[in-house]
Amino acid sequence: MSDKTNLTPEQRRALLATPAGWLACGLGSGLAPVAQGTFGSLAALLPWLLLRTLPLQLYVFAIVVGFAVGVLVCGVAGRAVGVDDHRSIVWDEFVGLWIALIPALMAPWWSVVVGFALFRLFDVWKPWPIGWLDRQLKGGVGVMMDDVVAGVFAAVVLVGVLAVVHWG
Repeated sequence: MSDKTNLTPEQRRALLATPAGWLACGLGSGLAPVAQGTFGSLAALLPWLLLRTLPLQLYVFAIVVGFAVGVLVCGVAGRAVGVDDHRSIVWDEFVGLWIALIPALMAPWWSVVVGFALFRLFDVWKPWPIGWLDRQLKGGVGVMMDDVVAGVFAAVVLVGVLAVVHWG
């Protein structure tokens, strides 16, 4: 068993040995030496550029599918490295950011930057119930759920920011 910070060479090989591990580590973005969550969130912007062109119903469906896939692949990856929510597992950042950016779909470009910053703030700060979910839920569901709620919090605040700017 290792801590949540460093991957041993054996853990790294185990993580990258399967497609599930590759996806869980954000196609390699979670292997950054520092700020893995931030690098994972940055990498999530690339598929978001394609997702944002979808009708809202398909966008939300993609998030639901991404969540379900994430529960599976993050669980597999956690077992492979021996740590449920290792820092290198960043698929949860992908889905959480996509949720946070729902209000940015039809908003000015700067709303993507604000949504990104808000998501990272809530993901790192972990106010209740995010921190509670992070501590209580285990396995793939636990990995995914705190970032989903962080994404919802960020989206709600982003809606408020956009409303203030629009009507302010």
